[in-house]
Amino acid sequence: MKHRQSVDRPRIIEHIAEARSHGDLSENAEYHAAKEEQSHNEGRIAELEDKLARADIIDISKLSGDTIKFGATVTLVDEDTEKKTVWQIVGEVEADAKKGRISITSPLARALIGKKKGASVEVNTPGGAKAYEITKVEWR
Repeated sequence: MKHRQSVDRPRIIEHIAEARSHGDLSENAEYHAAKEEQSHNEGRIAELEDKLARADIIDISKLSGDTIKFGATVTLVDEDTEKKTVWQIVGEVEADAKKGRISITSPLARALIGKKKGASVEVNTPGGAKAYEITKVEWR
């Protein structure tokens, strides 16, 4: 967001001023493109400001218990392949499957919320239904 405000915004304003200096704005494609870029940038800044205003910081180190909820790190075993996977349930913005973090809104996380170690969950995936056993619930 800071980059959009301190770098992109002034650059776009310069483009608009330069395009204005070329005269007639009604048929000035450069001007219209710069105005569209400005609109997109300002919209994105507003969206990010809104997300920041509504964000809550959750200290996962203060969470505990054996019931899966936001912030839990869960170890699962695929009931068909016996393959073990570890996932941390995080917010949408922090989600990164390559780093083992899934969004709380994902089908897998929604299936896990409220469950405990030893439970089985079934998740519908594009490849069909998958069943997992919960083998560990941690708070890291």
